Amino acid sequence: MALSPSLARNGNGSGGAPSGAAQEPPKANEGGAGTGRTADVPAARPEPQTAPAGRAEDPAEAARRAAATTTVRGRGRARRPSGRERHDEKITVYVSAEELMDLEHARLVLRGEHGLAVDRGRVVREAISVVLADLEQRGEASILVRRLRGR
Repeated sequence: MALSPSLARNGNGSGGAPSGAAQEPPKANEGGAGTGRTADVPAARPEPQTAPAGRAEDPAEAARRAAATTTVRGRGRARRPSGRERHDEKITVYVSAEELMDLEHARLVLRGEHGLAVDRGRVVREAISVVLADLEQRGEASILVRRLRGR
């Protein structure tokens, strides 16, 4: 069996290959018979299911969907989706201890007083969206321009 570069590296498919790269299933003539390598080859991952549109379904997406429809232990009803989204891009922002405490306080207020269970990243993304919309709409008079100019 021919291994993809990511499986050959660490046996779990999480090494080096780009996350969006499609992996071909092994061909019938690439079996381990006669190669003497069947004992050291990790077990193959399950075949991706075919989605309704005829595309191969991402196994991680299938697991997320299955987890969302399973029952909560002891409650006997399906979980509500959290609204959490997967994001492909990442930045690192350094904040002061006081800014981090303010962010955490805002998260707790959203949960306690408004019934919104969100993580700090979601609060930051929403704040960025609001500030950028204000900049787009108001330009020179936006809160961002005024704060950055010290007014």
